Amino acid sequence: MKVYFNNSCKICKAEIDLYKKEEIDEIDWVDITDNELAEKETSKNSKQLLRRLHIKDGEKVLGGAEAFLLLWKKMPKYNFLYNFFKLPVIYHIFSVVYEIIAFFLYLKNKKQLKN
Repeated sequence: MKVYFNNSCKICKAEIDLYKKEEIDEIDWVDITDNELAEKETSKNSKQLLRRLHIKDGEKVLGGAEAFLLLWKKMPKYNFLYNFFKLPVIYHIFSVVYEIIAFFLYLKNKKQLKN
């Protein structure tokens, strides 16, 4: 499983650094900053990758709240988050809140886009 994240965003980096400490062998962490290979692997452009967290698991690419659920499911320490946020009503609220936060982080970090 590959997790595509923005290492140049201080908030994103801080959160991912917490997850990296878990040292889960099956997770590869991929910085999307100026990373054409990440674009090819996910079939997403740099704007789409910058907009939200993505995970490629096999041939499937997930983004946003759905990607976080898969990440937490794979990490024993954070499995409680998966169990809580997968509940239908909670998931809906989580998805909306995630998109709002991700949008503002995107606005803050979009200057790193080449186009």
